[in-house]
Amino acid sequence: MTITPVLLAGGSGTRLWPVSRKSFPKQFAPLIGEESLFQASARRLSGPRYAAPLVMTNADFRFIVAEQLDQIGIAPAAILIEPSGRNTAPAILAAALTAAETDPESVLLVAPSDHVVPDAEAFGRAVDLGLPAAQAGRIVTFGISPTRPETGYGYMEAEAAGEGPVTLKRFVEKPDAENAARMIAQGNFLWNAGIFLFSARTMIEAFRTHAPEYLAPVQAALTEARPDLGFLRLAPEPWDRLPDLSIDYAVLEKAANLSVVRFSGHWSDLGGWDAVWRETQDAAPAERGAVTDDRSTAIDCDNVLLRSQDEGIEVVGIGLQDVMVVATNDAVLVAGMDRAQEVRKAVSALKSKGARQAESFLRDHRPWGWFETLALADRFQVKRIVVNPGAALSLQSHFHRSEHWIVVSGTARVTVDETVTLVTENQSIYVPLGAVHRMENPGKVPMVLIEVQTGVYLGEDDIVRYEDVYSRN
Repeated sequence: MTITPVLLAGGSGTRLWPVSRKSFPKQFAPLIGEESLFQASARRLSGPRYAAPLVMTNADFRFIVAEQLDQIGIAPAAILIEPSGRNTAPAILAAALTAAETDPESVLLVAPSDHVVPDAEAFGRAVDLGLPAAQAGRIVTFGISPTRPETGYGYMEAEAAGEGPVTLKRFVEKPDAENAARMIAQGNFLWNAGIFLFSARTMIEAFRTHAPEYLAPVQAALTEARPDLGFLRLAPEPWDRLPDLSIDYAVLEKAANLSVVRFSGHWSDLGGWDAVWRETQDAAPAERGAVTDDRSTAIDCDNVLLRSQDEGIEVVGIGLQDVMVVATNDAVLVAGMDRAQEVRKAVSALKSKGARQAESFLRDHRPWGWFETLALADRFQVKRIVVNPGAALSLQSHFHRSEHWIVVSGTARVTVDETVTLVTENQSIYVPLGAVHRMENPGKVPMVLIEVQTGVYLGEDDIVRYEDVYSRN
C-alpha cells in the first residue's frame, strides 16, 4: 500500500528572522543546501512508498508551493488553501476527510515542511515500522532520539525504550534543563517531531470522540470549497469558526490508541539560528566552529555563525565568540548564540514600531514571478521585475502613478489601452497615469525589466484589476 504524505506549509517564520518572514517563511528558503526545506521535505516523502502529496497552505503561499513542487518534478494530489491559520488540528482533519472520500482506509503521513532529515531512506524505514500499527487503528507518532537536554522541544514518554512501535504514555511540555537531562537519562523519552501516521478513518473517529466540535465546520469548509486554478479553496465562513489548537491539544493528549516509533537518524526542525549553525557545523566542521558563507569572513572567531543573504553585502567578524550575525539587503541580526530562541522578540519590537522588515521583504513573490524595490523616495520608486516564461501580470490601471518600463533581458508584450507592443532588450515604454495596461512574457526565458514609478502615492494597493489569469481579487 502507498502512503499519502500531507505537507503542512503554513507558518509565520519568526524564529529565523530576517531570512524567514511572514511573507516568505523558512520552509520556502534554501537554508540548508540549494533546495528549500519545503522541496527537500516533498522529495523525502516521494518514491515507491508514497502517493502524490496533499499540501495544506494558505492563499499567500499557494503559487510558491506550486512553483517549488514543479521545480523538483512533483505533482501534488491537491493543494488545499486554508482561509485562515487555525493551527494543525483542523488542517489534519481536512486532510483525513479529503482522503476518506476516496478510501477511508487510506494511510496518511503528516509532516511539517520545514524539517531537516538528511537520510530519507532511514526515515522511510521508520515509516515502514509504523505502518502495520497505523493500519490496525493506531495513531503513530515519530519520536526523535534526543542527543542533548534540549529545552526548546516537547517530549514524549514511550512505554519502553525500543524502536517501536510501542505505546505512547504521555506528552511532556518543553522542560527546563534539569528535567530535560533527567528524561534523557531514563532512555524512554523522545523529542516530539510533530510527525504522525494514521488511517483516515482512525483520525476521523479520534476527532469524533475527543473533539467533535471540529467535524461539522471542517466538513462544511470542504463541501463548500471551490476550485481555483488547480487549488482548492476551503470555505472561509465555517473554517474561521474553528478553535485554534494543535492536533496534540485537540486530540492526541486525550487518545488511548497512540504508538510511537523511535527515529535515531539525524533530524532538526531548524527552530533557530543556533540550529542552522549546528546543522552546518555537523555537515562540514569549520575551524574553531566559525560557520560562514561565501559572503562572510571570520577572523579569530570561535563558535559563530556569519551569514549574508545579499550578494552586495560582506559580513566580517573579528574576535567574536558565540555570536550569530545574519544580514539581508534590508536588515541585520546580531545576537548571542544562546539567545537564538529570543529572535521572535525582534519581530515583535519591529512590528510595534511599524517597521516593514518585521514581516515583509524588499523582494515580493507573485504568481507571475517577483519584484524587488531598488530605490524608494518621495514621489518615485524603482523596481526590478522578473516575469516567468509564459506568465502575465493582470490587466490593470493606477489612480496615482505612471510607470516607465525598460527591458533588461528577454521580450515583453505590453498592452497600453488599445495598443499592443513587443518591447525587447534595451527598449522602453511609458504607461501614463490611468492607462489600462498589462505586461506579458511571451518567451521561454525569464524576462527582466526595470520599472520607474512616479506619482503622489506608490503603494501596492493602488491597482484596479480588470482581468487576471491568477484569479486574484
